[in-house]
Amino acid sequence: MDKNTEKGIKGSAVDAADTTDSAASAAAATTSADSGTTAAAPRRRQARGERRISQLLAAAAGVFCRTGYASASTNAIAREAGVSPGTLYQYFPNKEAIAVELGGQLLQRAHEMHGQAFRPENLQRPLPELLDAVLDPVIAFNCENPAFWALMHGTGVPGIAQEHEELHAGLLARIEAVLRDFCPESSAQELAHISNMILGIFKASLDLILAHEGDERAAYTTELKTVLLRYLEPMITETPAH
Repeated sequence: MDKNTEKGIKGSAVDAADTTDSAASAAAATTSADSGTTAAAPRRRQARGERRISQLLAAAAGVFCRTGYASASTNAIAREAGVSPGTLYQYFPNKEAIAVELGGQLLQRAHEMHGQAFRPENLQRPLPELLDAVLDPVIAFNCENPAFWALMHGTGVPGIAQEHEELHAGLLARIEAVLRDFCPESSAQELAHISNMILGIFKASLDLILAHEGDERAAYTTELKTVLLRYLEPMITETPAH
């Protein structure tokens, strides 16, 4: 074999190797791109699904507030959301499932709000300031989330009813703990009675507060604080140390 022929054979081998390497690199790049696209697609679908669920829950909140839970329907919720009933059923099998999801989210926010309202620094304030610090965020939460009131009272949905009872019990415990500092001479039974009365007065007043807006809502809020202040002041025997 002459030298020129040998060089030609080696050159062909190198060219073939280069071509194979290029093809492999291109295939790897394509696979990587496909993998990235495949991974991104579920994320996009998930984001769209989450937006759709939020849309349906917001629509349900509006329907529950206007008609009450018992009179609401999945068709009305789908119409409020601007989607077909078939689209709604892709995410929720029935009205109860929607109520449980919405109620669960609202109950979680309510727990967080109660934690903020009953912060230790708020509980060291004089009674008038304490009433402002505790009642204002609780009232604001209910005004901003009217579906909470609509769902927590009279829906009969098992999951919601149980969690609401737990929220109610936790709130009573918080109120009793505050009263124990202000009324250390009161018995456990007396504190339980006073706590239940405070919560009863609040719930009855909240009906009036939610039924009004603007100046009228502010006036009923002020009246609620006045009623509680006058009810509690005669019982207070000690003010917590600042």
